[in-house]
Amino acid sequence: MRRIFISIFCGLAGLLSFSTAALARGPDPDNYPLRVHILKNVARHDADKAYAAKNPENMADYIEGQGAADLFENGQPRGFIYTYSCVAPLLASGGYASYPARWKKKDKVLEILVPEVGKPWNVEGCDLQPTMRPGLAYFWNDEDDTVKEESAAVFKAWMVKHHYDPEKDLDLPIDVAPEPAGNGQTGSSSSQHTGSH
Repeated sequence: MRRIFISIFCGLAGLLSFSTAALARGPDPDNYPLRVHILKNVARHDADKAYAAKNPENMADYIEGQGAADLFENGQPRGFIYTYSCVAPLLASGGYASYPARWKKKDKVLEILVPEVGKPWNVEGCDLQPTMRPGLAYFWNDEDDTVKEESAAVFKAWMVKHHYDPEKDLDLPIDVAPEPAGNGQTGSSSSQHTGSH
């Protein structure tokens, strides 16, 4: 009787572990130690003709675009501009949030994990082709609702001052002035970092 109970229990445990793995679709976020904060993203809507060449029968359509972002690697911010072609829609980061990332090819191909719309537990890999901006980082300027460049060293000092380090899951900086009401930000970016340090 005991053997039957143990066999049934082991079988149920195996089914539960299989169903849990089946629910979590996509790459393992633990394999993406870097973080990318996208400040600006512009999708190309006129690329439908290009899709036909890339997308033979029954494959998912690709969304192409470009933008500006910061990479957090080894505790340092590194600004870059990028182009991409991905299956999942790519959106600017909300607030100070960031996408998990890893290098596929150092300084050439940066893969980020993008959650599926409506199913954030499902993630897709998306390859960015970055052009790194040595010594620079990007921030959202609330005064004129634009993305600005600043010295990476200045941005790093701001990170230290406000205990902000996305690589260590410190995505909410402390002692930052709250966003003014009605700042008029559009969907292109939603970072709150300001240029005044």
